[in-house]
Amino acid sequence: MLKQQKSEMTEHGENSMEISQEGISLIKKFEGCELEAYKCAAGVWTIGYGHTEGVNPNDEMDKEAAEELLVLDLVVYEKSVNWIITAPMNQQQFDALVSFTFNLGETNLCNSTLRKVLNEEKYNEVPNQIRRWNKAGGKVNEGLIRRREAEALLFQGQDWSHV
Repeated sequence: MLKQQKSEMTEHGENSMEISQEGISLIKKFEGCELEAYKCAAGVWTIGYGHTEGVNPNDEMDKEAAEELLVLDLVVYEKSVNWIITAPMNQQQFDALVSFTFNLGETNLCNSTLRKVLNEEKYNEVPNQIRRWNKAGGKVNEGLIRRREAEALLFQGQDWSHV
């Protein structure tokens, strides 16, 4: 049902890609699902699967609402990656970049060396560019080191589930 809702909300262009279940699994693993608002490592109010827009300190939701918000958020980040990245990508590369952008935002992707090297089709440089984004609030974060490693492995088509 969520896939159907998402499809109805997405305007598909000729080169438009959508995140796969594998990419969603990676995001869910690293975001976790919090049903009460909390401040993330970067000090941003967050709820559900890493949703930040319009979140207030006392907000609460149920699991179904968290799933629905995830679907809405994924549409935004899929569109961003489809727009910002002009190089051809396979599904796993796209999934890794949607996860990256979901966590860091489209502005960071847009302004990154990662975008530059990928759009120059220097695919072998991308994993190391992904791994560089391991700080929250200016400090290296163990959770982000693991997430970036998982995204780098997924980008390369390798098993990330053990990270």
